[in-house]
Amino acid sequence: MIEVFCTNVQCHEVANKILDLIGEKLPGYKVNFDLEDCDKILRVESPDNLETATIMDLVISYGYSIWILEHNIHPC
Repeated sequence: MIEVFCTNVQCHEVANKILDLIGEKLPGYKVNFDLEDCDKILRVESPDNLETATIMDLVISYGYSIWILEHNIHPC
């Protein structure tokens, strides 16, 4: 299962800390940021049911915004 999120994470250092935290809490997930994208994309792939709320809570706990990318969002 794959989910794509928009965030307001700007810094690679913060992104790496969030990726590490997700890796610790949700082993087996494949996660990466695309900070070059205007939506600061966080892409998450899980081997089974994706824990969307947990991922969102982890990002929010770092003080950042996160929302699920909708298919009808305008390009930058």
